[in-house]
Amino acid sequence: MNGNYYAIDIWGLIAALVMVAIAAGISEIMRMGVGRTLLWSACRALLQLCAMGFIMEYVIRSNNPWLVLLLVAFMLIAAVQITLSRAKGVPKGLAGTVFLSLVVTMLIMISLVTELIIRPQPWYAPQLVVPLTGMLLGNTVSALAVGLSRFFESMKERRDEVGTTWEAARPSIVSSIRLGLLPTTASLASAGIVTVPGMMAGQIIAGGNPIDAAKYQFMILATIAALTLLADSIIMLMVYKRCFTALDQYQPVNG
Repeated sequence: MNGNYYAIDIWGLIAALVMVAIAAGISEIMRMGVGRTLLWSACRALLQLCAMGFIMEYVIRSNNPWLVLLLVAFMLIAAVQITLSRAKGVPKGLAGTVFLSLVVTMLIMISLVTELIIRPQPWYAPQLVVPLTGMLLGNTVSALAVGLSRFFESMKERRDEVGTTWEAARPSIVSSIRLGLLPTTASLASAGIVTVPGMMAGQIIAGGNPIDAAKYQFMILATIAALTLLADSIIMLMVYKRCFTALDQYQPVNG
């Protein structure tokens, strides 16, 4: 323990892995077929999180804006790859579109948070910008993947409907955005009553003031909600015409 902060030693990490190993063993006994995947994913997550921890420690100590921007750029590129790998039934060639929508929305949201809400000094404060970017991207990636999958599936189901391209695509766009927003609205509704969200819990465990932790958590949830809606809307407006020919007729997409 350091003040009110409780550090996790190597034995704590081993104990956590053992819990996953036990769950994986139960899975194998029950022949569920997910034991090896679960264990491998846990080991991979530990390595990735430790690697990111070392990288963030170096970036924070360096306090160099170019390193912050480089790390954020890397996270954006990884977010595009993860979004497209999770989305099902989408056409090829969407990497540029997804990247552009993420860059635009992230620039808007990060600028608003750093300039209007928190106002850190310096503006690129690594201990704020890098974790904030990661949390926002993590939620937005899931929403985009779900939204894209739902949109192209819905367009295929409604292929016989008539109207202009916008009239034909609008119901699918709306339903896709709503589906992508469901987890976010559920988190907003249950925060503080049913659950203690991750950022708030993390700050309290690390010895932070609970009231300040609550303020930060609300800021994160509000930003995620705005970012998800904005990113989903932008990408839907950019991709819906892929479902139509030059003569405004529906055409199947090749995933």
